[in-house]
Amino acid sequence: MSNLDVAPTEIACRTAHRADAGPIVEVLSPREVPLGGPRAIHVQRTLPQRQRSLIGAWCFVDHYGPVSGPGVLMDVPPHPHTGLQTVSWLFSGEVEHRDSGDVHALIRPGELNLMTAGAGICHSEVSKPGVVLHGAQLWVALPDSARNTGRGFAHYAPPTVELPGARAKVFLGELAGSRSPVHTFTPLLGAQLDLDPETVFEVDVDPTFEHGVLCDTGTVELCDTALSPGDLGYQGPGSAVLRLRNVGKEPARVLLLGGSPFTEQLVMWWNFVGRSHDDIVTYRRLWQEADERFGAVRGYQGPVTRLPAPPLPTVRLRPRT
Repeated sequence: MSNLDVAPTEIACRTAHRADAGPIVEVLSPREVPLGGPRAIHVQRTLPQRQRSLIGAWCFVDHYGPVSGPGVLMDVPPHPHTGLQTVSWLFSGEVEHRDSGDVHALIRPGELNLMTAGAGICHSEVSKPGVVLHGAQLWVALPDSARNTGRGFAHYAPPTVELPGARAKVFLGELAGSRSPVHTFTPLLGAQLDLDPETVFEVDVDPTFEHGVLCDTGTVELCDTALSPGDLGYQGPGSAVLRLRNVGKEPARVLLLGGSPFTEQLVMWWNFVGRSHDDIVTYRRLWQEADERFGAVRGYQGPVTRLPAPPLPTVRLRPRT
């Protein structure tokens, strides 16, 4: 998925650490961003934000839907990425993916599609018309040792794991005895959790990880802190247990994201992840010049064959404090 902000902000990403590392929850509320043309769907973006740029290596979180009806369509023309992996996860609907690694795949509910950009890739995404579209698009920053790796794509349909008070689909990493076979370049966790009504759910987690809980449906408490749909709750390292409570009379659903704190400084702008302002300038120039670094998408039928990059900011990036 592309970041379609017309004036994207350059972000210097740093992790923030607490000395006590206790289970204190920080709530990140989303902002609305249009995705596509004049009748675009709108997504709720919770990462990155000024107060927090990363949860582990997770550096971008968009949540969208449920949306449906005439003219409602995700249609994102071919656009570039560098230095990251994209994680597509649907609750309902279907999205057609094409990329310059000659991958043509369908994104379906409960199935992971993970694309590795590495040194450069471009891809398009088009949703199936007439269906309810509902899901999340996530980015994972690649460490410096892997950010120039080759293009890649992985698909995985995780089994449902029955747990006391919940069901889990673990699409990245390991949780409650279920392990995903999909390779990541830093230690990560990604899982869908469906919580029974009026239940408390506790699960053992890696105490060295940061964790984020994206509330999709219902009203959920993370360590007694309320999360509304669209909110992202952050729990820092130091706790070996993650505690969720569904306070409602209906089932609730969340995405659990985790990972080792990412200690490298990143620069994110538009759809690029680099290490410096000069990296971003180079990536943008090469995309505008149709350089082979990004390749080409075959088979996309939209009116715009390549999404142009927006103008760069007029000042160099200054690290945030």
